[in-house]
Amino acid sequence: MTLRQRLVWLLSRGAMICVGVVVLWVLAYRFLPVPTTAYMMSEARRLGGVERVWIPLDQISPNLQRAVVAAEDANFCTHWGFDMGAIRDAISDGALRGASTLSQQTVKNAFLWHGRNWGRKAIEATLTPLVELVWPKSRILEVYLNIAEFDEGVFGAEAAAVYYFGVSAADLSMAQAARLAAVLPNPKDRSAANPSPWLLERAANIADGAATIAIDGRDDCFAN
Repeated sequence: MTLRQRLVWLLSRGAMICVGVVVLWVLAYRFLPVPTTAYMMSEARRLGGVERVWIPLDQISPNLQRAVVAAEDANFCTHWGFDMGAIRDAISDGALRGASTLSQQTVKNAFLWHGRNWGRKAIEATLTPLVELVWPKSRILEVYLNIAEFDEGVFGAEAAAVYYFGVSAADLSMAQAARLAAVLPNPKDRSAANPSPWLLERAANIADGAATIAIDGRDDCFAN
């Protein structure tokens, strides 16, 4: 074997190992609670710690489940990881609106780092179909609701419900759930406890959207 052939073999084997590790990582998170994320670790170092409690989806109010889907990805149950209609709308609007689905956001939060660069987006676009293939939709939503940031250093539905309203995530009313959903995806600039008029209006629209997806069946993939 020539040096060139050996290098090609080593590179190919290294690539296969990396792919295998990623697949095992995705499979592990299909069943195990996500212990932490790159962003959580960064915030914990910056703030001296973060608030976060992992809970299963059946301990999160359906009000919050529907509110977050209505706010972030109303077609969550009907797409395969990418909402092509939203992407076309974003392009027609000059890419000024976001088109990331809950699946893409979950991949970014669970496996990658925050930031706007093509390298991260390319990895996200590769991992999202794998996650959609391996995880049921209910698991994607469960992971998202447990690792999303709802305030500075406050991660996940349980910590957010206690922090903002002094209740467990299971007991969130629709009004409270809609406010939590309304702070996404900019929780450092918005407050569910002291909402601005804009946030109250957005929360009301989210509550209407949550009721709509419950009526038309777009919550079928995660509703109990």
